[in-house]
Amino acid sequence: MKRINFKVFSFATALAVVLSLSLSAHAQSAADLFKSKCAGCHGADGTGSAMGKKMGAHDFTSADVQGMSDAQLTDIITNGKNKMQKYASLKPEDIKGLVAYIRTLKK
Repeated sequence: MKRINFKVFSFATALAVVLSLSLSAHAQSAADLFKSKCAGCHGADGTGSAMGKKMGAHDFTSADVQGMSDAQLTDIITNGKNKMQKYASLKPEDIKGLVAYIRTLKK
C-alpha cells in the first residue's frame, strides 16, 4: 500500500478549502448584487416584480433570455437597454457574476 505524503495531503486539502470558500463567497456576492440591482424590476426569482412587469422587464427564466450569449447579457447590463438603466460603473467581475447568476434562474 502506498503512503500519502502528509505535507502534500495537507496542502491539497487547504487549497481545496480556500478555493471552495472563495467560489462560495463570489456566488453569494453575485446573489447579493442581483438582489440590490436587479430584483426590484426582475424579481427575486427572475420572473419579474409587479413593477417590472408593468415596465416590460424581461423574465430571466425565459428561453429568450437564457438563449442570449454571455456577451449579449454583459452588454445589456453594462450599457442598459430600453427602460433598463446602465450599470457601466460595476466591475467586470461583478457583471460576469451577474451573468452567471442569471444562468441559474432558468426554468
